[in-house]
Amino acid sequence: MAKLVFGMNQSLDGYVDHEKMSTGPVLFRHWVEQVGSLTGSLYGRRVYELMRYWDEDRPEWSADEKAFAQAWRRQPKWVVSRSLKSVGPNATLVGADFETAVRDLKSGPVGEVAVAGPELAGSLTTLGLIDEYRLYLHPVVLGGGKPFFVGPRSPLRLISTDPVGEGVIRLTYVPA
Repeated sequence: MAKLVFGMNQSLDGYVDHEKMSTGPVLFRHWVEQVGSLTGSLYGRRVYELMRYWDEDRPEWSADEKAFAQAWRRQPKWVVSRSLKSVGPNATLVGADFETAVRDLKSGPVGEVAVAGPELAGSLTTLGLIDEYRLYLHPVVLGGGKPFFVGPRSPLRLISTDPVGEGVIRLTYVPA
């Protein structure tokens, strides 16, 4: 059975914004290893479109960036969208009945499936489908933007805290 894990970089005041928070080399290496260990990823449209950056090699990439791209391309991806008509390589488009598709996904492959996108995670949380939350707290205050948690949450129970690098701490929670 798959375990759905929602994890993203987050500011101290609770916002996600990949353009306003930098990922240093230690944290980036962590993400390379994390993505390489996944069974797959479940994306909302906006985050999937951002991640398509990794579909094409770029000559300026470091060894870690190349490793991340290879890991990302290799894993299966499921993309929840009502507006997209097609998705890229190794990806499956999930339409309006995403609840059934995600429940089928959870009962299928063994391992971790990353959930990417706060709005998608909010919908899946409302349905009781997220198994674990990983908050990568960055030492920055953004003062606004897209919140990590979209909508109310049931109580969570902290199961671990781990320093990751460059002042970032990963907090791991499960539904209480």
